[in-house]
Amino acid sequence: MAAPRKEPLRPLTTEEQTRLRGIAKASSERIDHVRHAIALLAVAEGKPFGKAAREAGLRSGTTIAGLVGRFNRRGLAALAIAPGRGRKPTYDAAARAMVVATAQRTPDRRLDGTATWSLTTLRRALRGDTFPRLGTTTIRRVLEEAGSSYQRTRTWCPTGMAQRKRKAGVVTVVDPRTEEKRG
Repeated sequence: MAAPRKEPLRPLTTEEQTRLRGIAKASSERIDHVRHAIALLAVAEGKPFGKAAREAGLRSGTTIAGLVGRFNRRGLAALAIAPGRGRKPTYDAAARAMVVATAQRTPDRRLDGTATWSLTTLRRALRGDTFPRLGTTTIRRVLEEAGSSYQRTRTWCPTGMAQRKRKAGVVTVVDPRTEEKRG
Protein backbone atom coordinates (compact mmCIF):
# COMPACT_ATOMS: atom_id res chain seq x y z
CA MET A 1 0.00 0.00 0.00
CA ALA A 2 1.34 3.44 -0.93
CA ALA A 3 2.15 6.00 1.73
CA PRO A 4 -0.57 8.61 2.19
CA ARG A 5 -0.03 12.07 0.72
CA LYS A 6 1.49 14.35 3.27
CA GLU A 7 0.60 17.65 1.63
CA PRO A 8 -1.73 18.10 -1.34
CA LEU A 9 -0.78 20.43 -4.18
CA ARG A 10 -2.37 23.85 -3.86
CA PRO A 11 -4.43 25.06 -6.82
CA LEU A 12 -2.22 26.43 -9.61
CA THR A 13 -2.73 29.94 -10.87
CA THR A 14 -3.21 30.43 -14.60
CA GLU A 15 0.22 32.03 -14.87
CA GLU A 16 1.89 29.13 -13.01
CA GLN A 17 0.12 26.57 -15.16
CA THR A 18 1.20 28.37 -18.35
CA ARG A 19 4.80 28.62 -17.16
CA LEU A 20 4.89 24.95 -16.13
CA ARG A 21 3.56 23.84 -19.53
CA GLY A 22 6.14 26.02 -21.30
CA ILE A 23 8.97 24.60 -19.20
CA ALA A 24 7.74 21.03 -19.72
CA LYS A 25 7.79 21.45 -23.53
CA ALA A 26 11.02 23.48 -23.79
CA SER A 27 13.95 21.58 -25.28
CA SER A 28 16.42 24.23 -24.15
CA GLU A 29 15.42 24.06 -20.47
CA ARG A 30 17.42 22.13 -17.88
CA ILE A 31 16.26 18.51 -17.66
CA ASP A 32 15.64 18.65 -13.90
CA HIS A 33 13.38 21.70 -14.37
CA VAL A 34 11.49 19.89 -17.14
CA ARG A 35 11.00 16.78 -15.01
CA HIS A 36 9.79 18.80 -12.04
CA ALA A 37 7.36 20.75 -14.24
CA ILE A 38 5.97 17.53 -15.77
CA ALA A 39 5.51 16.02 -12.31
CA LEU A 40 3.72 19.10 -10.96
CA LEU A 41 1.39 19.20 -13.95
CA ALA A 42 0.58 15.51 -13.50
CA VAL A 43 -0.21 16.04 -9.81
CA ALA A 44 -2.34 19.07 -10.71
CA GLU A 45 -4.36 16.78 -13.02
CA GLY A 46 -5.10 14.59 -10.00
CA LYS A 47 -2.65 11.75 -10.63
CA PRO A 48 -1.04 10.00 -7.64
CA PHE A 49 2.50 10.96 -6.69
CA GLY A 50 3.94 7.60 -7.84
CA LYS A 51 2.38 7.85 -11.29
CA ALA A 52 3.47 11.50 -11.62
CA ALA A 53 7.02 10.44 -10.73
CA ARG A 54 7.04 7.75 -13.43
CA GLU A 55 5.68 10.18 -16.05
CA ALA A 56 8.41 12.68 -15.19
CA GLY A 57 11.18 10.07 -15.18
CA LEU A 58 11.80 10.37 -11.45
CA ARG A 59 12.24 7.47 -9.06
CA SER A 60 9.56 7.68 -6.39
CA GLY A 61 6.46 9.37 -5.13
CA THR A 62 8.41 10.55 -2.10
CA THR A 63 10.44 12.78 -4.41
CA ILE A 64 7.22 14.26 -5.74
CA ALA A 65 5.86 14.76 -2.21
CA GLY A 66 8.92 16.85 -1.37
CA LEU A 67 8.58 18.78 -4.63
CA VAL A 68 4.90 19.51 -3.95
CA GLY A 69 5.73 20.78 -0.46
CA ARG A 70 8.43 23.07 -1.83
CA PHE A 71 6.12 24.28 -4.61
CA ASN A 72 3.37 25.11 -2.10
CA ARG A 73 5.84 27.24 -0.12
CA ARG A 74 8.04 28.77 -2.84
CA GLY A 75 6.05 28.62 -6.06
CA LEU A 76 7.95 28.23 -9.35
CA ALA A 77 11.28 28.69 -7.55
CA ALA A 78 10.81 25.11 -6.31
CA LEU A 79 11.72 23.79 -9.77
CA ALA A 80 15.39 24.62 -9.24
CA ILE A 81 17.76 22.40 -7.32
CA ALA A 82 18.06 23.47 -3.71
CA PRO A 83 21.11 25.62 -2.87
CA GLY A 84 24.02 24.07 -1.06
CA ARG A 85 24.55 21.12 -3.35
CA GLY A 86 27.95 20.15 -4.66
CA ARG A 87 31.39 20.05 -3.21
CA LYS A 88 32.25 22.61 -0.58
CA PRO A 89 35.38 24.72 -1.16
CA THR A 90 38.49 23.12 0.28
CA TYR A 91 40.17 26.42 1.08
CA ASP A 92 38.32 29.37 2.65
CA ALA A 93 38.76 33.04 1.75
CA ALA A 94 41.60 33.55 4.24
CA ALA A 95 43.58 30.63 2.80
CA ARG A 96 43.04 31.92 -0.74
CA ALA A 97 44.19 35.38 0.35
CA MET A 98 47.35 33.83 1.78
CA VAL A 99 48.09 32.12 -1.56
CA VAL A 100 47.59 35.40 -3.43
CA ALA A 101 49.73 37.34 -0.94
CA THR A 102 52.56 34.82 -1.27
CA ALA A 103 52.42 35.02 -5.07
CA GLN A 104 52.49 38.82 -4.97
CA ARG A 105 55.53 39.12 -2.75
CA THR A 106 59.02 39.00 -4.24
CA PRO A 107 60.59 35.61 -3.46
CA ASP A 108 63.65 35.49 -1.23
CA ARG A 109 66.39 33.75 -3.23
CA ARG A 110 67.85 31.95 -0.22
CA LEU A 111 64.63 31.07 1.57
CA ASP A 112 62.47 30.21 -1.45
CA GLY A 113 65.26 29.05 -3.76
CA THR A 114 64.08 31.11 -6.74
CA ALA A 115 64.14 34.60 -8.19
CA THR A 116 60.68 34.33 -9.82
CA TRP A 117 57.58 32.39 -8.83
CA SER A 118 56.45 29.42 -10.86
CA LEU A 119 53.55 27.22 -9.85
CA THR A 120 55.95 24.60 -8.54
CA THR A 121 58.01 27.03 -6.48
CA LEU A 122 54.83 28.59 -5.10
CA ARG A 123 53.58 25.16 -4.12
CA ARG A 124 56.90 24.39 -2.42
CA ALA A 125 56.77 27.69 -0.50
CA LEU A 126 53.14 27.25 0.58
CA ARG A 127 53.24 23.59 1.53
CA GLY A 128 54.03 22.57 5.06
CA ASP A 129 51.80 22.73 8.11
CA THR A 130 49.45 25.30 6.59
CA PHE A 131 48.72 23.67 3.20
CA PRO A 132 50.09 20.10 3.26
CA ARG A 133 48.15 18.97 0.15
CA LEU A 134 48.00 22.16 -1.92
CA GLY A 135 48.55 21.50 -5.63
CA THR A 136 49.63 23.58 -8.57
CA THR A 137 46.20 23.42 -10.22
CA THR A 138 44.59 24.89 -7.11
CA ILE A 139 47.20 27.65 -7.00
CA ARG A 140 46.54 28.46 -10.67
CA ARG A 141 42.76 28.65 -10.09
CA VAL A 142 43.12 30.82 -6.98
CA LEU A 143 45.43 33.25 -8.76
CA GLU A 144 43.19 33.43 -11.85
CA GLU A 145 40.13 34.11 -9.67
CA ALA A 146 42.11 36.87 -7.96
CA GLY A 147 42.77 38.53 -11.32
CA SER A 148 46.35 37.45 -11.97
CA SER A 149 47.62 35.80 -15.12
CA TYR A 150 50.60 33.61 -15.91
CA GLN A 151 53.22 35.42 -17.99
CA ARG A 152 55.76 34.08 -20.46
CA THR A 153 58.49 35.02 -18.03
CA ARG A 154 57.09 32.29 -15.74
CA THR A 155 55.79 34.83 -13.25
CA TRP A 156 52.36 35.73 -12.02
CA CYS A 157 51.26 39.33 -12.10
CA PRO A 158 47.93 41.13 -11.73
CA THR A 159 46.23 41.23 -15.12
CA GLY A 160 45.93 44.69 -16.61
CA MET A 161 48.65 46.19 -14.44
CA ALA A 162 52.21 46.93 -15.48
CA GLN A 163 55.12 48.82 -14.02
CA ARG A 164 56.73 51.37 -16.36
CA LYS A 165 59.89 53.42 -15.93
CA ARG A 166 59.27 57.14 -16.19
CA LYS A 167 61.44 60.15 -15.56
CA ALA A 168 59.83 60.53 -12.16
CA GLY A 169 60.52 56.85 -11.33
CA VAL A 170 58.63 53.55 -11.59
CA VAL A 171 54.88 53.97 -12.11
CA THR A 172 52.12 51.34 -12.04
CA VAL A 173 49.89 51.63 -15.11
CA VAL A 174 46.39 50.14 -15.10
CA ASP A 175 44.61 49.16 -18.34
CA PRO A 176 40.92 50.18 -17.99
CA ARG A 177 39.84 47.69 -20.69
CA THR A 178 41.25 44.60 -18.92
CA GLU A 179 37.90 42.88 -18.32
CA GLU A 180 36.78 43.62 -21.88
CA LYS A 181 39.94 42.04 -23.31
CA ARG A 182 39.69 38.97 -21.06
CA GLY A 183 36.18 38.30 -22.33
